[in-house]
Amino acid sequence: MGQNDAQNGVKTPPAASCKPVYLTLDTGHMEVAPLMADILNKHQVKVTFFAANERTKTGDGSLGKDWAPWWKARAAEGHEFASHTFDHTYWRGDMAGNTVQFKVRPSAGPSEGKDFTWTAKQYCEEIVKSATRLQEITGKKTLPLFRAPGGKTSPALLAAARSCGYEHVGWSPAGFLGDELPSDKYPNDALLKKALRDIRPGDILLAHLGIWSRKDPWAPAVLEPLITGLQARGFCFQTLREHPQYKAWIDSHAGMAGAAPAK
Repeated sequence: MGQNDAQNGVKTPPAASCKPVYLTLDTGHMEVAPLMADILNKHQVKVTFFAANERTKTGDGSLGKDWAPWWKARAAEGHEFASHTFDHTYWRGDMAGNTVQFKVRPSAGPSEGKDFTWTAKQYCEEIVKSATRLQEITGKKTLPLFRAPGGKTSPALLAAARSCGYEHVGWSPAGFLGDELPSDKYPNDALLKKALRDIRPGDILLAHLGIWSRKDPWAPAVLEPLITGLQARGFCFQTLREHPQYKAWIDSHAGMAGAAPAK
């Protein structure tokens, strides 16, 4: 039998019969993170967090000491964690030549906004740095997965990440929940209706722990009605550990991620 939410009467279908979706949350300015965590816990929804050490409204980075208790509490609740690169570093292009190198630009940290040329090994180290920090904070091994900021990648970048044990995770077309869009053109009620209409079983959903540019915050306003609306339609929420596309990779790379960065 599924679990009942005593406050809203929505029954979550049993795992064997539900239509799974995979909610993933990337770091952001973190102001709404406590409220989002309360909603997830209230409805017993488990998600996969992709974390970078981003600038926050509290002054400390999202993987800094001020936020460490928040991440530790999420681990205790059973959520999963993965890397979003440490300094939220965007891939900007592949460099020509025989050596695998990338143009990159961190959007956080001491080198924010500066352009660099990195080797595959350096990019792997950037992925591993976030995963290592998450494990230090939570005491929980991160998944051997990562999400490139903005979802921007190339085949060469993905191959470099796989060589050091990390598979990339994007999102489904209907899983783009729109919290990065301007709220004057894409109000919350429209985004909610679109999501409830278009999301299908197996979709990977994407939202953030706060978006600086959105004037009318997506979360927590849309998060709770999205969860209850999907549950009422027979959906259930699972982490990427259970996703059929990634399960075999996770099982086969347990304890291996970050062990042998590409050269």
